[in-house]
Amino acid sequence: MKKSIKIDSYNRKILATLHLEADLTNIELAEKVNLSPSACFQRVKSLKEAGYFRTFHADVNLDQLCEHVLAYIEFTLEDNGAPVRRKFAKAISNIPEIMDCMQLSGDVDFISLSCFSDIKKLNTVCTELSDNPDLSIKRIKTRIVLDRAKWFLGYPLAHLKWLDDDSIQELD
Repeated sequence: MKKSIKIDSYNRKILATLHLEADLTNIELAEKVNLSPSACFQRVKSLKEAGYFRTFHADVNLDQLCEHVLAYIEFTLEDNGAPVRRKFAKAISNIPEIMDCMQLSGDVDFISLSCFSDIKKLNTVCTELSDNPDLSIKRIKTRIVLDRAKWFLGYPLAHLKWLDDDSIQELD
């Protein structure tokens, strides 16, 4: 079991800062959150051990690196029971091109953000999924991304209500 720690104002600042700037050195982070480098290091270590950070990664500029097709894929299932949803989730978790998949309310059961090498590969994966009777897929709808007006750059942590707090507080 992971150790639970209190998310005080310093830990909030650390989380909010590293969430958007994961490549900061410990000294740079300590300066931004107004802590000594050793205190900052210990807090980051504790936050990692408590599971508050899932991963650290870089936002790679795909447009400069490789040909690709970004698409949202909507999945509607015939059977929305828990066993079918689990089979579906397991099947898509094994497809690296499906980067994110969320269960929704409404007329679509799941939506995923995906990145494929080309349209042919996107179509092949969608066909393989829809041909699998165990997944009970009724309909697959793809929406090709033509351009991005805004890209996900992190959660708006400074504007959310923290679980251990009764009010929204702006992080400085």
